[in-house]
Formats: sequence, structure tokens, C-alpha cells
Amino acid sequence: MSILSLLLVFSFMACKKKEEQPPLPQTQIPTMPPGQMPPGQMPPGQMPPGQMPSGQMPSGQMPSGQMPSGQMPMMPQGKTQVIVPASVKGHWTGAIIVVEEKNTKAKQEYTVKLNSDFKVPNTNLKIHVGDFLPDFRMNGLSLTSASNQPVNPALSIRVFENNKQIFPAPGRQWGWLFSKVPSIHPFEHQKYGITLKEGIKK
Repeated sequence: MSILSLLLVFSFMACKKKEEQPPLPQTQIPTMPPGQMPPGQMPPGQMPPGQMPSGQMPSGQMPSGQMPSGQMPMMPQGKTQVIVPASVKGHWTGAIIVVEEKNTKAKQEYTVKLNSDFKVPNTNLKIHVGDFLPDFRMNGLSLTSASNQPVNPALSIRVFENNKQIFPAPGRQWGWLFSKVPSIHPFEHQKYGITLKEGIKK
């Protein structure tokens, strides 16, 4: 009996010592502000700041030769409608276009009137000139100008060779020349190039 009593006493004292041990300090995990992740951890499908997947550009930045920020690089599908605001209508009478002979690299400037036909001298090309939008903007199928300032000048044209329309592509009403970004939907021809230099104010 005495041995059993001693064992019980020792067991009780050992349990008491364990209970008297001070609790281990708890390490607090720093919290992150809402919407942020710890360094090195990013949600699936996202890239760390300053890094973009191959072939993509940061928001608001476009490769050289593309539309300015906020502009769509591709024309919408379907029949578009050109809307010339009252602040623009009647304030521009024409535009200056540049025709290049690709073989000789010779360039010639021509002044064309809006909403008229222009026969390019010494060629089989005829240009039907439409409207001039000094600050071209696209809103769905509506093409308009955000202001009367030459922020993003654009000229609508149709080009015919031997009386056959060659620009724009079939199914589109107008082709557009952009003076600040001439590589956007350019007029493509084996022998000639046509670009917009600027609009002519009334």
C-alpha cells in the first residue's frame, strides 16, 4: 500500500509542475491590409508588380505605332456611324494627305476637301474623302470627336483603283488615316502609300 501511495503522490506532483509551467509566448502573424498579399505570394493568375506576362503591356501603355491611351486598336465589327459633333462641324474644311511612291520613296503632299473626290495625279487612284475628326474617339459602332482640338486627328477615306474600291476592306464603310499613329489600319498598296499629315481649319 505504501508503494502505491508514493506512486500516486509523485504522479500528482508531476501533473502540478506541468500545470505551473508558464504558457509559451504566442507568435503573432502580421496581418496584411485588405487586398494585399505577403511578398512572394500572389493570387493565381496575377503577376508581381512591374512584371507582365510575355506579349502583354501594362494598362494604359501601348506599343509604338498603336492608338493613344484609351483608344481601341481594332475597329469594331459591323456598320459604323460617323458622328461629327456641333463643336467640330464646319470648323474644318479639308486635310493635307501625303502620297508616297514606294519604289522611288518620293512623297507628294496634296490638299483635299472634305466630302469630295480627289484624283491622285499620275496614278490610277481616286480618293473619296469623308469627314475629319480632330480628336477621334470610338464608342462601340459610333465614331466621333471628343473635342475640336487636334489631339488624335483622323480622316475617313475610300480609295479606288481603276474604279474598284481597294480601301477599306470589303464590308467596311470607311478607312481611317491617323496622323499621329499612321500604322493603325494603314492603306496598304504594293506601289503607293497614303497618310494623313494634318487637318485644315476654316
